[in-house]
Amino acid sequence: MLFQTDRLLLREFREADWPAVLAYQSTPAYQRFYPEVGRTEAEARAFVNRFLLWQQEKPQWRYQWAVALRRQDTLIGNCGIRKSHPDAPEAEIGCELAPEHWGRNYPVEMGHLLLRFGFTELGLHRIYAQCLAENRGAVSLALTLGMSQEGRLRENVSIRGRWHDTLIYSILEQEWKAKVE
Repeated sequence: MLFQTDRLLLREFREADWPAVLAYQSTPAYQRFYPEVGRTEAEARAFVNRFLLWQQEKPQWRYQWAVALRRQDTLIGNCGIRKSHPDAPEAEIGCELAPEHWGRNYPVEMGHLLLRFGFTELGLHRIYAQCLAENRGAVSLALTLGMSQEGRLRENVSIRGRWHDTLIYSILEQEWKAKVE
């Protein structure tokens, strides 16, 4: 499966993508929002292999795409939409991007593609996203995509000995349709 915008290409993961994943997931800026510290070759390979297995599921109900710069097919992150089970009427979306590509609105392009795919191809009723409350970029993305904050989980994630709140955002199919029509 392949999606593209003027600047981005969302494509299936390839086994050879692990070095690019390792490179951006090893940066301190990226790790700021994740509990694990450091990343090894084995972990990056396992990360990519998980998505390679998802691509083989029949029916497929978890989608995770490599995000690349369209003109160079250079991997700069990933994004996905995941149901909790094959018949679920809702799914969670998420994306991550190499820090050197932050601030260019790439996640907005990814997010619009994920919402369109979820509502038109998967026939979902609700799409949601979760992020750390202090992740201003993720909060801004959710709001830009037309999502509404529906909850705050207090101190439910520990990162390097410090507790963080998680925010939950969602958009319903009829809300999305009203925005795109």
